[in-house]
Order: sequence, then C-alpha cells, then structure tokens
Amino acid sequence: MSSRQRAQTHITSQSEYSEISMNELFQFGETVEGYPVRVVNERTVRAAAGLLFFPAVVSFMNALLTANYQPTRLFVIVFLIDMTLRMLNPRWAPSMIVGGWIVRKQTPDWVGAPQKRFAWGLGLLLGLAMLYLMVLNRFMGPVNMLVCASCLTLMFFETAFGICLGCKLYNVFNREKAQLCPGGVCEMPAPKGWGVSLSQMAVLVLFVGTLTVAKAWVDETGPLGGFDDMATLEDMGLKPTSGEASAADAERCQVPAFARAIGHEETWKQHNGCS
Repeated sequence: MSSRQRAQTHITSQSEYSEISMNELFQFGETVEGYPVRVVNERTVRAAAGLLFFPAVVSFMNALLTANYQPTRLFVIVFLIDMTLRMLNPRWAPSMIVGGWIVRKQTPDWVGAPQKRFAWGLGLLLGLAMLYLMVLNRFMGPVNMLVCASCLTLMFFETAFGICLGCKLYNVFNREKAQLCPGGVCEMPAPKGWGVSLSQMAVLVLFVGTLTVAKAWVDETGPLGGFDDMATLEDMGLKPTSGEASAADAERCQVPAFARAIGHEETWKQHNGCS
C-alpha cells in the first residue's frame, strides 16, 4: 500500500470515527438487542423525575406561601437546562446522571424512547413559557400557577406511579403507536372493572371516616401555641429555685445577637430560665 493510499485510509477512518462520535453524542435512547425501538431505563427516568419534583415543590410552595418567587425563577433555569440536554441525549442530563447513579444496582426496565422524547418536549415547552413569563419578564399571575401545577402533576405521576401522562398524548399526535410502555400497558389490554374489590373499598371508606373524626378532634383541641408556648426550664424543673445566679449562669444567660435582632430578648430569657 502506497503512502497516499495509507493517508486516504487514515482520513476515512478519522471521518468515520468523528461521525460515530457525533452520533453517540446526540443519540436519543439506547440501542438494546431484542427491542424494536430505542429505549431508555424507566428506573432512571423515575429517579430523575423525583430529583426534579422535590425542588419544584419547595420553590412552588415558597412562592405560594411567602410570595418569594426567586427560588422558582432559579428552578426554571435549572429545569430548562436539564430538559434541553434530555432532548439532545438523556445520558447528558444532570438529573438522569444522578438518577442513574442512584439506581445503578437495579435491573434496567427498558421502555420506548420516542414517547419519552415527546413527553419531555412538552416539558421543555412549559419551561420555555415559564422562562419568558417569570424569569425574563417577572410576570406573576394565575398563568404561572397553572403552568407550575401542570409541571408538578407530570413529574409527580412519573415518579410516584410510573405513569407518563405526556406519553399518552404521543398516540394522539403520532401515527405509530407507542411501544414498550412502562408496566406493559401498551401491549396489554385494559383490565375490566375498577381493579378494586368491595372489601378494599370498605377499607378506604373506613379510612376516610377515621380521618374525618381525627380532623374534628384536632380542630376541637385547638392549635398549638407555637414558640411562645414552649415549656420553660422552670416548667421542666431544670431552673434553680433559689440562690443568685453564678458566674456561669450569668454567662449562659447572655442574650444572643439573633434574639436581640428580632426583639425576642425577654422571650429568649424566659425559655432559657434566665430572669
């Protein structure tokens, strides 16, 4: 083989290597022998959904209860980065990396990748809407709450039940039906009936009745008083009953800066047995 032919072979090999590398970089899903379509590990997907669901709930409740939208704005950015990387290749999404590491010792549960990509595309659209409304324009209103609630619902159903609501819409907008759905629901016919026996229904009714009675009792006994009604050292028998405070007690009863800053000096002294 001449030097020119060797050079051409080398160039061709480099080109093929680059093409393979690029395909692997942007390949959506895994190619597993015996499966007709590309697949993703459902255990990793559910773990990733849980990792996103927790901070989403915390930021959402923070905005709802304290009107502090900063955590939600930050979460939207994180969510968008994660979803964008998922659409390119799930293996590079941070939540999928961490989720995959957490469930690494579990047997993979391979499900179809096409419907997952469609569902995550819906999540990406919701994230872009929140980016425009809340992050860039700082618009706060019912539309934000509706979008946030939709995202939370999708992630909750995914992580808690393994139900991909976005995947169900895949069959509506695509001619080819979804394959390899979680739990085999795409291949198995829907079971008849409600899937709950009469005895199980009776247990649920009894549980709801017990919960109703318990709520009435809790309401009747009244709410806890909170910080101001906490037991003092004197109430617990830990406060000296006589004699002047020693030097150690005097040092112990120095009111910390945080209590002085919020105007709770006397309250702090009372709760710590200091006169």
